[in-house]
This record gives sequence, C-alpha cells and structure tokens, in this order.
Amino acid sequence: MLRMFNTINGQVEQINKPEDGSWLCLSDPTDVELTTVAQETGVDLADLRAPLDDEERSRVDAEDDYTMIIVDIPTVEQRDGRDHYETIPLSIVVTDTAIITVCMRDTPVLHPFMEGTIRGFNTYMKSRFVLQILYRNATMYLRYLRIIDRNSDNLELKLQHSMQNREILMLLELSKTLVYFTTSLKSNEIVMEKLRVTEKLNSLTHLKQYPEDEDLLDDVITENKQAIEMANIYSGVLANMTDASASIVSNNLNNVMRIFTIISIIISIPTLIFSMYGMNFQTGMLGMPFTASKWGFVIVIVISLVITALATWWLTRSKLFK
Repeated sequence: MLRMFNTINGQVEQINKPEDGSWLCLSDPTDVELTTVAQETGVDLADLRAPLDDEERSRVDAEDDYTMIIVDIPTVEQRDGRDHYETIPLSIVVTDTAIITVCMRDTPVLHPFMEGTIRGFNTYMKSRFVLQILYRNATMYLRYLRIIDRNSDNLELKLQHSMQNREILMLLELSKTLVYFTTSLKSNEIVMEKLRVTEKLNSLTHLKQYPEDEDLLDDVITENKQAIEMANIYSGVLANMTDASASIVSNNLNNVMRIFTIISIIISIPTLIFSMYGMNFQTGMLGMPFTASKWGFVIVIVISLVITALATWWLTRSKLFK
C-alpha cells in the first residue's frame, strides 16, 4: 500500500501525488508501487526492497542522492488466539525532496504521524521526522515489554497449579521474544550512536539539523537504553521462571499422585475386610467374628468405616505423604 502525506498549514493531510517535502509511506508494497516510487524519487529499487527481507540488519547508508536508515521495529500478530511479538525492519529513506518509509507490514509505529497526533511533526523537517520515528519506535518497545512482563506474571500464577507443558512452552516463547527484542534494540543503538556523532550528521547532507534535534536524539538514545535494560531484566526473570517451572510442574504432579496414593490405601482397607466375608463364607466358621449375630453385617461395616476414618486421619498427617 502506498500512501502519501504532506504538512499543509500545520496539518498532516493525505495527498494523491508526491510533492516537495512530502512523506511517502509504503506498507507491504507491491512491485508496481516500489517501481513507481523509485522512478519518482530516484532511489535505487534494491534499496527500497531491502526492508522487505525480515533478516535485514539495522544500518545507515549514505548515497549521493539519498540517505537510508534501517532499524528494527516491534510488531505483534495473532496466532492461535494469542499475541506473538517479533521484530521487522523499517527503512527510512531521505532524499532532497521527500522522505520515504518502507515496511513489510502496516506498523502502528507510523500511525500517529498519519493521524497528525505527534506534536511538532512536519514532513518538511526530515531530520526531526527521522528522530521522531526512532523515539516512537523506542516507546513501542517499552510498551510491548510491559505487556510481556504482565503476561509473565499471569503465567507465574498459572504455574502454581499447572501439571502440563503449555505454560512452560509459553514461557519459552516469551524468552525467545525478549532475545529478539534485545538483539534488535542493540542494533538500533548502533544506528543512533552513528547519528549522534556530529561529523556523521554533517556528512549526511540530506538530513538538515534543527536546534531541538540534539536534545531529541538524546531522548531517543535514553529511551532505547531503557528498553534494553528492561529487556535484559525481564529475560533474567523469565530464565529463572523457566528453570523453576519444570520443578513446579513435577511437584504439582507429585501432589496429585500423593492424593491418589492415599485414596488407594484407604479404599483397600474396606476391600480387605469385606473380602474375608465373601460369598464363600460359611456361617459359624471358626475365627470369623460376628458371624453368628444378626447384627454382624452392620457391625463389620461400622468397624470398616472406623478403621478407614482412622487410616485417613493418619495418612493425611503422616510425613511420608507431605
């Protein structure tokens, strides 16, 4: 999808044709859209296709006619009724007349810019626009990390009574997500450090600096470092939870087996007693009490119930079954 925007009278409006200072947003673009943008802006078609590869690394490339910045952004998709988090590349290409963003999906990182809700956003201010995208990207990482932390807390509560592998597999999935997040954030940090160097910014002639850009870049780097620290902390917590989860599941299973063992022993007591008074029993047989009494059957039942109750009381308090 190709959408074009421009700042007109301080408002972000969607336009039909590229203009000077416009923003061209390519989300899951077709070959025709990529070719059209390449012809209109003079950007190499191979560079426009670069972020469509989910393995593309974060970097800054300065060409004669444009500058390309590729960073990893977080994304979420639904699988089996649950949210799955991963990272994909986002390319920001800055030319003399326009700024182009290319991504394999329609990302929420750019939605506030399209809606005009970002304060101080102007399509003509290319350097600030790039930094605002990077800042928005860092805040999205922080938002998803908080969601992952809440999910891990919910899994921790479920693990207390779990006897299946489902929760363990979900923990492993969250751990894998945090590894991807940490790797992508560190790659983005390298890109930001390159942009931070004054000499590097001066060499990128397509990025005109504004007085507020230096403070904004510091904020971007700070947010990105905070996201890295949070990802590392959550990774450590999830690693400990994963190590302990197997023991928790095993212990829960042992508790269930303990209950079944007690039940089996308790049931065997009346079974043993009644088996001695089976169908082959002869009245008056020596050694079998209460056979001559008309209340013998009731007495045997009462005795078996009393013995069963005493055995239940002892087994539930015995150290062997705790």
